[in-house]
Amino acid sequence: MEQTVVQAIVRTIDGKRAHVEVEHGGCGRCHEKGGCGGQQLTQMFCGGPKTYHVDNLIGATIGDRVTIAIAAGSVSRSANLAYVLPLTATIAGALLGASLGGDLSAAVGAGVGLALSFLYVIVRSYSNVKNLSDRPYIISRS
Repeated sequence: MEQTVVQAIVRTIDGKRAHVEVEHGGCGRCHEKGGCGGQQLTQMFCGGPKTYHVDNLIGATIGDRVTIAIAAGSVSRSANLAYVLPLTATIAGALLGASLGGDLSAAVGAGVGLALSFLYVIVRSYSNVKNLSDRPYIISRS
């Protein structure tokens, strides 16, 4: 299975999970085939350090330099679920509402489409909590 890896420093430990600070934003594959371009997007909104909770399967301790891995494609799948699906559902709801009767129906349809997509995202997110293959985890100490 293909993985994307980044370097990080362990800041805190919480049971079998670690709170890490990523040294470089993203995998560095922004311009390559298969890269999601997420680093460029996040740089517009936040300039501070990037911190994440990851599975600590190797027992890393506070201050360790570690390598974090995540399955290739899981970031883009998550982005599609969180951003593209609600946008598409909102537009589809608005179009359906407009076809049934005017601006008010379009607004209601957009709201219903957005609400249904959020419910779907929430249900899907909770059903994937136990799916370790899509979660970031520490693979080694650097």
